[in-house]
Amino acid sequence: MKVKKNTQPKGHTKSQKWKDVRGKRCRAPITSSDLKSSPVMAQMVQEHQASVNRKPTVKRLMKKPKPVSDSKKSSLQAGFKKSDLRANGNSLFEMDNELDDLEEWKEYSQSICGNGMESSGGTDDGSPGRLEGEALHLCAERDDRQNHAVLVMQKDQTLCFYGKCLLTCLYGRVEVMGFTIDEGQESYPLFSPASHCPLTIRALQTCSHASNGSTEASRIFQKYLPSASKKRLLKRIRSNSSIILLEPMEMPLTRFLSSFPDFSELFNPPACELMSAVLDTPLNGLGVIPLASTIKGLSMSKSCRDALMTVVSACRGDMDGCAVIFVCGTKNVGKSTFIRALINTLLNHTTGLDYLEGDLGQTEFTPAGCLSLSTVTEPLLGPPFTHQRTPDHMIYYGQSSCESDLERYLESLKSLWRRRSQSRETPVIINTMGWVKGFGFQLLVDLIRFFPVSHVIQLNHSGVSQCPALTPEFLRTAHGYQTHPPAQTALDEFTESHNPPRSYSHLDVQSEFQGVGRQGTSKHQRSNETRELSLLAYLSQLQSPDPGLVKPLHCLTPYQVPHTAVALGVIHCDVVPNHMFYAANASLVALCCLAEKVTSRGGPVLLSQAPICPCVGFGVLRGIDMERGLYLLLTPVDPSILRKVNCLLLGAISLPPCILTSQDGLKGETPYVTKDYSFDLSGAGKLRVFKGLSRPSHTRM
Repeated sequence: MKVKKNTQPKGHTKSQKWKDVRGKRCRAPITSSDLKSSPVMAQMVQEHQASVNRKPTVKRLMKKPKPVSDSKKSSLQAGFKKSDLRANGNSLFEMDNELDDLEEWKEYSQSICGNGMESSGGTDDGSPGRLEGEALHLCAERDDRQNHAVLVMQKDQTLCFYGKCLLTCLYGRVEVMGFTIDEGQESYPLFSPASHCPLTIRALQTCSHASNGSTEASRIFQKYLPSASKKRLLKRIRSNSSIILLEPMEMPLTRFLSSFPDFSELFNPPACELMSAVLDTPLNGLGVIPLASTIKGLSMSKSCRDALMTVVSACRGDMDGCAVIFVCGTKNVGKSTFIRALINTLLNHTTGLDYLEGDLGQTEFTPAGCLSLSTVTEPLLGPPFTHQRTPDHMIYYGQSSCESDLERYLESLKSLWRRRSQSRETPVIINTMGWVKGFGFQLLVDLIRFFPVSHVIQLNHSGVSQCPALTPEFLRTAHGYQTHPPAQTALDEFTESHNPPRSYSHLDVQSEFQGVGRQGTSKHQRSNETRELSLLAYLSQLQSPDPGLVKPLHCLTPYQVPHTAVALGVIHCDVVPNHMFYAANASLVALCCLAEKVTSRGGPVLLSQAPICPCVGFGVLRGIDMERGLYLLLTPVDPSILRKVNCLLLGAISLPPCILTSQDGLKGETPYVTKDYSFDLSGAGKLRVFKGLSRPSHTRM
């Protein structure tokens, strides 16, 4: 393969930020565009100054803060850049005299010890609950020179927000989406877009510190804040305080998504929640929009929390082998959110775990249409499109549902499981589709029998089960698509042995969040939109990691691949050979590796059947040069891996429309796009499939 490299233009573009003002938010209805207009902001400040005539009294402390470790340097994750060039832990200003600082702290500690009791008047910023309004002004300080903010949180206080930022725990410990972040750990990127439930940062009980905690807390403020801000935050420190550093974050993913008009406001509050956004805090200018308590964050039912604790206890205990957690449930019941919380909770106790993706429509780490096996070592602090990565093993199925070829779906999952080392003792989480009726339910029965499952977690809602409970007793008499009673075990399936069936624990979880069982109706919440976001996130890897302007895909230099070097196949429908190039041009293709060598008789190599083979990534078939016999391919896959690719597979997963219609720099008529199309013609619209009918593809010989 030949490739020409273009020199990336270097530059710097400022991210869109919320204006930072010191006023109470306006109660009159406003739009997202009004938030950036100066008259609205001026009106907020004027109303705030007219209504506030005195400073709130401060609740005093009786104890000193706890100490922190001396090491506070953190390493950023690869793949994103911070807005400023300062490394975390370094300072751009000279530190004050340490002796003067100690004297200030002694005077402050003596003043509160002389009181003998805490003051009950004024604003109580130390009480548990949501941080909003005046509490944020008292607990947060921003350094405009270094473009970051420091926030002091007490035990059980929470910060719910939309936006994106980089979080570093400087003191104490906090929890996000089930993952605990302790002081001294690396910085973690947080993504809270309007397409999903907003993230919540919660302060936890800190461990006991030494008596020099006051000095350590003071040094933290001295490193990250000016002197005046440091003194104000010192008054908020208590024995159970946690201190976090919030910094703005820009990366190729966010820059690429914001270049499309439809996704430019992705990390801003939706229109229906604008009045619940707190717009006058030190955090707004960093890309963090705090939310009032009227907006609920992630809500987990008691049965959900109990299931998490049961699985964690089993993984930490002396199990016979590794834990294999099978998660199932109908659509829109919270499976993906539950699995992310489960992964994050397990990562508090183990260095990694394995994740087997069985949901074709809502994949976690890859674009839709893939079955994959991944090793997870980092917490998932955002929706799927924020952590797209290359799995250890992947097979491209090519559709968002498997009803057209159930056999290939099951055989693909078996192939992935065989590739996992059986000597691994890390926990395994298996995700499944939301198809729980008819053939979909039979597939669930088969999968439980194929794999050595230790826990089956079945999610339901409204107290009504959408399918029978998949208990061990039920499996003894249930009929699957490939298996029938008496049930085979995974060991029987793969090794032909005849051991008795392995029992497992069945956990019933009742989801109780708002809107459970219904697909979201707001912007970017529908399933097809989330699939588009994941695919756009994957294509953002084509952008340079250096800050600068986003380059449209049509401006990138493609690889030139000879027709005779790779085979081309369409796996989701039947296409006559003469129309194969028309179907594949300007489409998403999977880059796969066939076991057999591709041989050509001087022309293109076309596949007649859908193979089950490893997939290493994806590319955009930008064009087909018939005269020179070349495919023009754009892909972020490393060239060393591309040398192994000998097959291009086209499935039903199509490019998002914005790729063809909304990119900058297009002149004249947009290629590959037509407006002369009528949906009134028979067969012109989307084909609707009723999954309850038995089809030839479902009939086993």
